[in-house]
Amino acid sequence: MDIFHALINAIAFSLNIIGALIVLRGVVIALGEFLKKEFSGKKDVVGLHESIRITLGSYLVLALEFFIAGDIIKTIITPTWESLAVLGAIVVIRTILSYFLTKEVRKYGVQ
Repeated sequence: MDIFHALINAIAFSLNIIGALIVLRGVVIALGEFLKKEFSGKKDVVGLHESIRITLGSYLVLALEFFIAGDIIKTIITPTWESLAVLGAIVVIRTILSYFLTKEVRKYGVQ
């Protein structure tokens, strides 16, 4: 049973690391685009910033899915009512964030 717990913890940890790496990649790409556009001297700053927000938002949506999966898998080894309630709250919050980020991304034509 200890091997099972260790395996589940390793999988959940790996999913959280993948989610964090996706967020980090999105931030680096968005920051690079921001700096490139900021120093290019273009005048349509609002339009440029909107595309950067959409880029970052799409990475955040993907990362949230990995974080949710990690939390669900982690709850397998500690299925108490308290841990299920905490998981439920986390999933609801992350799902709401994911929904609105996805809605924002699709609003601007990025699928």
